[in-house]
Amino acid sequence: MDAQGRGRAENIDPADQWVLNPNTGEYELRLSPSAAQSPVPGPRRPSPPDDGDAQGGRARQTPDETPQTPWARGTNVPAPRSARRRGAEPEAPQGRRASRRPVKKKSTAKKVLLWTGGSMAFVLVAVSAAGYLYIKHLNDNITSVSDDGASTGGFRKDEAINILLIGTDKRTGAGNEGYGDSGSVGHADTTILLHVSKDRSNATALSIPRDLIVNVPDCPTEQEDGTQKVIPGSQGVRFNTSLGQDDRTPSCTMRTVTELTGIKPDDFMVADFNAVKTLTEAVDGVDVCLAKDIDDPKSHLKLSKGTHKISGEQALAFVRTRHSVGFGGDLSRIGLQQQFLGALMRKLKGNDTLTSPTKMVKLAEAGTKALTVDDKLKSIGKLKDLGLELGKLNPKNLAFTTVPVVDNPAEKVHATVVLNDAKAPAVFDAIRNDVSFTDVKKQEKAAKDAQAARLKGTKAPASEVRVRILNGGAQAGSAQAVLNWLQNDEGVTKSENAGNAPDQLAKTTLEYAPDQAAQARRLAAIMGLSGAALKPGESVTNSQGLPAMTLTLGKDFKGAGVSLTAPTKAPDVDKSTADKVKCAA
Repeated sequence: MDAQGRGRAENIDPADQWVLNPNTGEYELRLSPSAAQSPVPGPRRPSPPDDGDAQGGRARQTPDETPQTPWARGTNVPAPRSARRRGAEPEAPQGRRASRRPVKKKSTAKKVLLWTGGSMAFVLVAVSAAGYLYIKHLNDNITSVSDDGASTGGFRKDEAINILLIGTDKRTGAGNEGYGDSGSVGHADTTILLHVSKDRSNATALSIPRDLIVNVPDCPTEQEDGTQKVIPGSQGVRFNTSLGQDDRTPSCTMRTVTELTGIKPDDFMVADFNAVKTLTEAVDGVDVCLAKDIDDPKSHLKLSKGTHKISGEQALAFVRTRHSVGFGGDLSRIGLQQQFLGALMRKLKGNDTLTSPTKMVKLAEAGTKALTVDDKLKSIGKLKDLGLELGKLNPKNLAFTTVPVVDNPAEKVHATVVLNDAKAPAVFDAIRNDVSFTDVKKQEKAAKDAQAARLKGTKAPASEVRVRILNGGAQAGSAQAVLNWLQNDEGVTKSENAGNAPDQLAKTTLEYAPDQAAQARRLAAIMGLSGAALKPGESVTNSQGLPAMTLTLGKDFKGAGVSLTAPTKAPDVDKSTADKVKCAA
């Protein structure tokens, strides 16, 4: 049974039963008069149940809510509540003048059920305020797989977000017989690491080529019977074999991405061919552009030069074609996929989607059926929360780029690629440090100026720098390694190893008293510390009873003598943004 209740005609689109109640400013469920009534309450001002409601129990009612409103039963728009009680306008109390409180008008954004979106895994799922049965129905649509401990444990609203989006070459469902390898177990053929900044002002979608040569690590994997099996890793193989090959699950692709980039994803989303077709149909197509005619019999794409609205089979052909664009390889196809995602995001953010209950319900159905997610994202509540976080993004500040690669020098006929060691580390470093690839100001100018000012001024001689070194998250032995380097190579002889810090830190910090600023500037110059790493505070007493600064090595510490200055500007790489149409050549 669905949210519309038992007995409704099979040919009625459920989305057509969602209508805007002008009295409340909310979309509500309207059944035909002859339909059997749903047991789901129809509150006057419904609100989505929490995760507990979605799993079971009954919908809550407030005292002034009735089990089924006339609006939900399909009658005409009701009169104001007072008129419904008396059958006429209410009388004014003696000595007082009758008044009617005006209905507060809600903004268009607040009238929509929830913000939504989606693509081959780039999906922000929407949920209506229909009631618990429909929420449960959507929950039942979702397929989840264990993250096997490969994730951070799930995204957090107050932190930067890293979502791994995976499109597989597995063909399932009717109508997909002509696509992909009929025997494929579902490899990671389209993979995007979506990084959303902590302040939600910008995001970077980093495409990882399927033919990139990587090392796939050993992957502890939960089996169907609940036991764990370690799937052995592979050295020097294509990235796309991190999924499907040897029974590898998406958690193994997660581990491979972490080893490749140094970035640990929070969650993953996986989709196959059906996702592109159903999601584009749900939004009535997206607009894409080609700089030349394309006729690719292998992907079944035939489009003329110019702008086209594509959906369904044609959309799938667009994101799969590669032989007729660029150099005919996977890197050329990545450009088309990035254009497609940008077009989809623009469509999803447009009012014609957000204000249409028909499209919203179709998206909720298509999105929940199209995806396989990790077990931390397996409820509508979690997906809704993620959608709301991603919904804060402006398309102009979503940048698409690709892992920098070069042709594999070990091959005479180039079929694979390897990392561009001159450029790729800078891209990974920028994402790890939450640096925007678009022109977004990530910090207030005053804060940036204050940090820069800490590095300006005189510097004390290295021999006068007195510092205690603590390990607060770096690899074991790092404090001693830094001590040896400072004393033997840099002349900082008044330094000592103070052991482990009481807390683990993500970033290395140097705390100092006001009268130690010159010492702090010298040590910052030696170690390559940024102004943000310098923390004005208090001195501590070292083992000799003398005042000293405190250097705490965080998880970002890379080794003695390696600069710790985080990038403040993204590297110069090819990129595009989601707000602009870029015709594929």
